[in-house]
Amino acid sequence: MAKRVLSIFLLWVMTINLTACSGTKESRYEASFLELFDTVTTIVGYAENKDEFTKYVQIIYNQLSEYHQLYNIYNDYEGINNIKTINDNAGISPVKVNQKIIDLLKFSKKAYEETNGKTNIALGSVLSVWHDYRTRGIEDPENAQLPPMDLLEEKFKHTDINNIIINEEESTVYIQDSLMSIDVGAIAKGYAVEAVSQYIEEQGFTHAVISVGGNVRALGTKIIDGKEQAWSAGIQNPDSESENTNLYILNLKDYSLVTSGVYQRYYTVDGKEYHHIINPSTLMPADYFLSVSIVCKESGNADALSTAVFNMPYEDGVTLIESLEETEALWVFKDGSMKYSSGFDKFIK
Repeated sequence: MAKRVLSIFLLWVMTINLTACSGTKESRYEASFLELFDTVTTIVGYAENKDEFTKYVQIIYNQLSEYHQLYNIYNDYEGINNIKTINDNAGISPVKVNQKIIDLLKFSKKAYEETNGKTNIALGSVLSVWHDYRTRGIEDPENAQLPPMDLLEEKFKHTDINNIIINEEESTVYIQDSLMSIDVGAIAKGYAVEAVSQYIEEQGFTHAVISVGGNVRALGTKIIDGKEQAWSAGIQNPDSESENTNLYILNLKDYSLVTSGVYQRYYTVDGKEYHHIINPSTLMPADYFLSVSIVCKESGNADALSTAVFNMPYEDGVTLIESLEETEALWVFKDGSMKYSSGFDKFIK
């Protein structure tokens, strides 16, 4: 009951901030809410009236809330077996799970193969060490430290994705290695955004854009003076001191935009910043770029690729991106220079 009341309360907060513009059969509305996936979700879309828009927002909130709980690695929820439940039972027993978890894990295994292991949900034991050191470093900056490499290398012995055993007939997942854990942080948010976007389109919400912590998914077009136009989405400048907030503004129609960058979740040790995107090859934060942005049809693919390409030298990344259909990328190098893939410029506004 508490969860339902919270959902309704959040929806009430959103509806009093709705804004509409006239001139079209459908009006433009906007809503935002916190909490899910530990970030801000913003929904902009067109509906015949406020009640219709509110209905769509409630559906999106409910669906994202379910994915948030299922894919959580830190918290338990009553009556739900989630990723944390699977990790807690590593080396002990298979866990019966919702099909949405199985679908995510199958998607993640495919992403692992397609990125040559640069996106690896089985890296949890290594990422957990970095998470603990980063948390302590943020709380106590004067005593911030890096994890010892020998500890990271020991944890890396327990990151074989093949130890994640999926039994679709029994709807179970089992981690064979008792010292291994799953971390879906590089994929889950984008995957959830895509699943929810596809569902809400089927319900009739076809002119909207959904942003969950910067994971942007455009559904159809916006409507200006009765005419359909592509949605606009900015790529954040990783240089916080620059006067230009965005590097580019992109035109998106039925496309997704996801960026991975050094400005997200970092701490400082001996004057150097260490971000949260860990390269499986070095067990250290990837050090090739300031940010990598991916534009492609599905948000789950964009999320997985943004992490993978961020962890690759430019030459490897551009080879991968150019091999994929309807997929483009922007690289921002450490000196501030930029390069983008062959078809990226068609999205620039």
